[in-house]
Amino acid sequence: MHQFKPIHTTIIATLLGALALGTAAQASATTLSVLAAGTLGKTFREAAKGFEQQHPGVTVEPQFGGSVKMVKMVTQLHIPADVVAVADYSVIPKYMYAKGDQTATADWSIGFLRNAITFVYTPKSKDAGTINANNWYQILSQPGVQIGRSNPNTDPSGYQTLQMLDLASSYYHDPQLEQKVLANAPTSNMRDTETDLIAALQLGQIDYLAIYQSDALQHHLESLRLPAQINLSDPKYAADYAKSTAETANGALPGRPIVYALTIPKSAPHPKLAAAFIAYLLGPQGQKLIAQNGFTPVHPAYAQNAAHMPASLRSMTVAWPGQ
Repeated sequence: MHQFKPIHTTIIATLLGALALGTAAQASATTLSVLAAGTLGKTFREAAKGFEQQHPGVTVEPQFGGSVKMVKMVTQLHIPADVVAVADYSVIPKYMYAKGDQTATADWSIGFLRNAITFVYTPKSKDAGTINANNWYQILSQPGVQIGRSNPNTDPSGYQTLQMLDLASSYYHDPQLEQKVLANAPTSNMRDTETDLIAALQLGQIDYLAIYQSDALQHHLESLRLPAQINLSDPKYAADYAKSTAETANGALPGRPIVYALTIPKSAPHPKLAAAFIAYLLGPQGQKLIAQNGFTPVHPAYAQNAAHMPASLRSMTVAWPGQ
């Protein structure tokens, strides 16, 4: 005679098996935490999807905001992060390297892309039909024009905008240029990151927005092609950029070419996986995403303190020029 197990026993065994499988899957799942500059939002979300496809069980969770704010989440708030990416390479050594009483939260960085500062606008913007790369500073100085910008105390594009206007004052031989443009960019038109103001621009609440060239492409906005001598895009003008300054709550900041950088904090929960994510960004797929989103890839990438970085990344970089 055949022996049959009671139905309820079979069901319980099945449920327990499913639960065990679910628990095992949950245990093997890994979340990679990435803190990045707001302007990297679209690029890093796309990179996260590609990386997750290559690494089953891994979820990349990016958070975006002003670069200084993102770094201070690690250095002051001690929030665990696997990767930190900023829109100004100097932010990492300034806030994360050991110096004086400051304990190191990172000791190396990689410069991986370049960008440029510009102003974007829409057909609704005041004098949108007449503004160009030659008269922009005159248009932006007119009474009634509303200009948006990011906070120079928390976001690189905020102080890079000030540096660009300082350079423009000399380039166009108008000592009052910066002051006149900023008169139309009050603190009420300021946000932590420049991308927070795109909706206000599109709704016509502001006329122009100081932002990165990459954002203009990603959001299909009209933009000004400012001269390389002032837009902080070209390392060959580094000596000239350094003559400009931006006064911020963090001190006077000299102008530099816009090079984005990233690192793995010393407290990263998943350093090996973080290195793999950075390698993905520096590899062919990541470089393609960077270019498609309006950035200029730095290839090969620049290494600062290469001896301290993972060996897997060292071979993908060269020494940082001039350092």
